[in-house]
Amino acid sequence: MNKRQIIRMARQVGKKIGTGRSGLNFRRRRRKIQGEKVRYVSIWIAEILAVIALAFLVTLGYGKRISCSGESMAPAVAENGSVLVDRVAYHIRSPKKGDVVAFTPKGNTSANDNVKRIVAVPGDTVQIKSGRLYVNGTATNLKQTGLSIKDAGRAETEITLGDDEYFVLGDNVNNSEDSRYESIGNVTRKKMIGKVWFCLSLKGFGPVN
Repeated sequence: MNKRQIIRMARQVGKKIGTGRSGLNFRRRRRKIQGEKVRYVSIWIAEILAVIALAFLVTLGYGKRISCSGESMAPAVAENGSVLVDRVAYHIRSPKKGDVVAFTPKGNTSANDNVKRIVAVPGDTVQIKSGRLYVNGTATNLKQTGLSIKDAGRAETEITLGDDEYFVLGDNVNNSEDSRYESIGNVTRKKMIGKVWFCLSLKGFGPVN
């Protein structure tokens, strides 16, 4: 074996060693990248769980749980179901049509808290005739479309809401004690506990719309 052959063999051996080292380094880099991805995903999941936990604690601190007797708000709230009430919402904004609210009837603290839906706000006129709800002279569909109102109550004649008065009805209107009756009447902002936002019952579990 001459000198040139020895040099050629040495070069080939060197290339093979270098290739082996490169392959080893590549595998190490790949494991490092995979490890970083796992760590990033773990941190991301932990942050999401922390936000959810914080939101839940805030809700418990500033919210209230109320049990609803009867089925006046079915199907939005299940019969005899429980709901979570946001007591902060109306310190930020005013109640609006369509909101489901919890309130104390006539401010009577010994009475059970009520849950109903706002159908008219301050300044509106309300009347129920021929089984339909009219707000400001315009027929308005209830949450349960096609449901005819059998008893107009005091809304048989037109009612004009004052500066801080809201007219509320149950979604299951023919099985509801609400603003149509003197026992409830128009609900003032002061009597509202807050906005109902979540149903805790197994039947209907989830946000209240």
